Amino acid sequence: MPLPITSIYAALLTLILIVLVGAVGRARSHGGPSLGPGDSSLLVADRRHMNFVESVPFAVLLIALVEANGGPKGWVHALGAVLLVARIIHPFGLDAKRMNTAARGVGAGGTFIVMLAAAVTLLWQALR
Repeated sequence: MPLPITSIYAALLTLILIVLVGAVGRARSHGGPSLGPGDSSLLVADRRHMNFVESVPFAVLLIALVEANGGPKGWVHALGAVLLVARIIHPFGLDAKRMNTAARGVGAGGTFIVMLAAAVTLLWQALR
């Protein structure tokens, strides 16, 4: 079954991932170690990348399942758009010196809301 809506967001999120991976490579090439922690700029770049990798694939999977189960196109777009915006904003909120930033909260919160909403939708689809 084709998943055209999820495909759009998966492709756009992949572009964000490529930027984050590139930032880690640049930070490592400026004297950072090939593996493990380095200075704070490398640590921040690495965590921006890893936070993305830790949550986005599962969120995209949930969105794909909602779409595959016949979820309304507008709802699938809403889930994808919120995830995309959240993941664009999130890296700007990660800072080695400060824990609580607005961008971090919006990014993590938006990602959490998408996963929760998609999970509830999937349960509703399965049990109706």
